Amino acid sequence: MTMIAAQDQPAVPLNKLAAPGPLPPPAADVASFLYFEARLADEARYSEWEALWDDDALYWVPMHPEDDPRKKLSYIYDNRNRIKSRVAQLNTGNRHSQTPPSVMRRLLSNLEVLEADAADGTETVAANFALFEYRYDQRVWAGRVIYKVRRTPAGLRLVSKTVHLISAGGPVNTLAFLI
Repeated sequence: MTMIAAQDQPAVPLNKLAAPGPLPPPAADVASFLYFEARLADEARYSEWEALWDDDALYWVPMHPEDDPRKKLSYIYDNRNRIKSRVAQLNTGNRHSQTPPSVMRRLLSNLEVLEADAADGTETVAANFALFEYRYDQRVWAGRVIYKVRRTPAGLRLVSKTVHLISAGGPVNTLAFLI
């Protein structure tokens, strides 16, 4: 598990995970960007994956959706520097927990816009996911992921990714890869 110093970015509140009715889908370019992010992680193209993140990035996998990451332990709670460090570590290929490396494929579905902020050019998108991992045996990781994407002159950038595992709080095998 990884825990780093608290950041000034708010956690995704639990009430953002459920909506009273249908929500609009994201724009096609945003959906394509999120599918691309998933493919890069699946294909172990870590440096390209890292390049998608903006400078104020936050990558969070909480133990419980309502937890405050500044007060409770998280599976992953990485700022931009820690993301860079994590990717450098993955790029070495010297990770006992990933020898041999996992083969992965993930599916994203039910993409919905939770919030759009024209002032800062961000869009918050939720999606269900299933990640199939094979390393000696097959495991399935599933849950809800909340992305915050920013439109910049250089293109779309990932501001945050919060992964709510359905198995959170229970025993979780190593997360020695990008979920």
